[in-house]
Amino acid sequence: MSTLDSITNGAQVGALLPLITAIVQRPAWSTEVKKVVAVVLALIAGVATVAVDGGWERFQHGTLTFATIAAVLAASQATYDLIWKPSKVAPAIESATSPKPGETAG
Repeated sequence: MSTLDSITNGAQVGALLPLITAIVQRPAWSTEVKKVVAVVLALIAGVATVAVDGGWERFQHGTLTFATIAAVLAASQATYDLIWKPSKVAPAIESATSPKPGETAG
């Protein structure tokens, strides 16, 4: 697999990741907490993308691994800021999947 393939796969995962991140996020959380959660989820998604694309032995190729993880992170942040947040899709998912005041878990 080439570096370009790694970047492409990472960008594809990253473009959709904000929709999954919105399921985890809560409207009441501070901006800093939301940023940390988004970055951690992007790193996890990047590692998963590397593993799915080439198996665990692919981690021996540092450049490809880094390129994939960086692409996931960059694409997730860019698409959130440019598409998912302005369109209000991600915030709507966040609100719809968050417990309402007075609800109890379980």
